[in-house]
Amino acid sequence: MSINNLVVLGSGLIGGSVAKSAREAGVVNNVIVLNRQIETSDRAVALGIADIAKDYSQLAEVCGSLGQGDLVLVAVPIYSYASIFDQLADLLPAGVILTDVGSTKAEVVNAAREHWQGDLSYFVPGHPIAGSEKSGVEASDGQLFQKRRTIITPIEESAEFAINRVRDFWESLGAEVDIMDVTHHDEILAATSHLPHLLAYSLVDSLVTLDQSTEVFRYAAGGFRDFTRIAESDPVMWRDIFVANRDALLKQLENFEEHLKELHVAITDGDTQTIESILERAQAARKVFSETSPKN
Repeated sequence: MSINNLVVLGSGLIGGSVAKSAREAGVVNNVIVLNRQIETSDRAVALGIADIAKDYSQLAEVCGSLGQGDLVLVAVPIYSYASIFDQLADLLPAGVILTDVGSTKAEVVNAAREHWQGDLSYFVPGHPIAGSEKSGVEASDGQLFQKRRTIITPIEESAEFAINRVRDFWESLGAEVDIMDVTHHDEILAATSHLPHLLAYSLVDSLVTLDQSTEVFRYAAGGFRDFTRIAESDPVMWRDIFVANRDALLKQLENFEEHLKELHVAITDGDTQTIESILERAQAARKVFSETSPKN
């Protein structure tokens, strides 16, 4: 695959990693990054992640230089999509592919349909299932998507050419691409990503309020670090994800609370058989996941 121009709006961890991966894979001629602050874009160029640095005030200039088959990737916080789509609707030339990396797709699609109000045939939403608790352009990783899944969620308007173009792009970065319905994506991610982040944040927050919190954290071992690592992620980003995908997340949270209550009751009653059954079931499921998931 070859792309003349790749435009990345938002060069944080994921946007920066896409830019860096595309450069390292040799699939793009020019990588242009735009951020709210030009200093962030300049940093991406200095790190060798991008070729050209711009800020959002130069969006019209950048779009005017794009042509058939070029790719624009939106990697901004979920509630910034509306303003981005509002601007792009009048600027993006026909034939330029538009995709994104948002963790909750219904909110992204709704924003596009509300603020674009035009031809969406070249719009193909996407979401790489890869990340880190680190943030910022300095955390960009050119190998982040290797052997990781990326889900694309075409909408009714998405043209086959655009879908194929986005799929080929992610595969060129080493990703394994799945196609999924928007609603199903949000339900799956609520269970596998959004709920774990919520629990990690909640556990750390509950412990820090304890009178002996300093001692608790002093003696915390590897299990605590492993479980709570993701609580170092960007709070603003995750605040927006929790709210944007609230219905699916609350459904998963209620399911978790029911299972937690079952374990609570078993421990209260000293019901060792039920406790062991729950633990064995979880252990077996975790082993299957460990054996089938990427090891990097």
